[in-house]
Amino acid sequence: MTDIGYADSHWMRLALHQADLAAQEGEVPVGAVVVKDGQLIASGRNAPIATHDPCAHAEILALRAAAAALGNYRLDGCELFVTLEPCAMCSGAILHARVKRVVFGATDPRTGAAGSVVDLFAQPQLNHQTLVQGGVLAAEAALQLQGFFKPRRINPKPVREDALRTPDARFEGLPAYPWHGFYTGALPALDGLRMHFLDIPPAPGVRPSGFNYLCLHGEAEWSYAFREHIPVWTGAGHRVIAPDLIGFGKSDKPKKDSFHTLDFHQRVLLEFVAQLGVDKLILVVPDEGAIPGLTLGLEVIQIRVAQREPARAYDAPFPDRGHRAGPRALAKLRVSNGSKNA
Repeated sequence: MTDIGYADSHWMRLALHQADLAAQEGEVPVGAVVVKDGQLIASGRNAPIATHDPCAHAEILALRAAAAALGNYRLDGCELFVTLEPCAMCSGAILHARVKRVVFGATDPRTGAAGSVVDLFAQPQLNHQTLVQGGVLAAEAALQLQGFFKPRRINPKPVREDALRTPDARFEGLPAYPWHGFYTGALPALDGLRMHFLDIPPAPGVRPSGFNYLCLHGEAEWSYAFREHIPVWTGAGHRVIAPDLIGFGKSDKPKKDSFHTLDFHQRVLLEFVAQLGVDKLILVVPDEGAIPGLTLGLEVIQIRVAQREPARAYDAPFPDRGHRAGPRALAKLRVSNGSKNA
């Protein structure tokens, strides 16, 4: 392999990492990086869903970040590496920025504008010519996309997104909940569903304690229940991770009670904990108990959570009866387990 080939693979792997982060946030996994003189100067990943911006493709965000870093809207001498063939919008932006070279991974037979559908880079009338190379780590980029879309293709009649997900407007303006969470759909147990979680590092300027608090909400709650404790813990140097179980909070909500079993939720949490890959993980649960049977074999701390006020915050994730399948099913399981233990 030539030095140039090795360098291209190196930068493309950084772009693939960005694509993986996009997938974890529920976005189509496309990532991009901008390089100049052998130095990484910017990166970007797909974010149109999170930002409500149809222009928030990985290439656009990477170009914006590069322009800000260089203090110039012209990116002369820069190279852009992206995991998927650019669309017409991104190709136009690349040309306007006068990027020296664009390297992409997988081809896009539906919207690709670097040769698959059209080739904007081959138009001699344009006043700037950008060099194009495709196929770098194409197999890895294609597998990443296939892995993301496969669960959606297995079901020939997928449920509409708005049927599983509580509208964002329901969560706007909630007091004492300033955090922007993350999404993961990459856990095998999720089978394409999307789970929301907070992952908040120690407060700025505070020496990290090395402890990681995994906060598991109660059967009628979500991560909002820990809002008063999170600033205290991060102020003490702890990292705080607070997932919304499937059926709760900002996570997807299958609307059948029978879907929500203790076995399913425990498998999801075990895979989530394994994905975190952290030491000194401590489970934090409300003093009235979290979801029964999900102790995960970790050290447990019980705390008194904030009062269930304002009521709107606890009602926010559940706009109709279907969305309440999770709380309803787990409440029945708690009663059933209580009867067996009596």
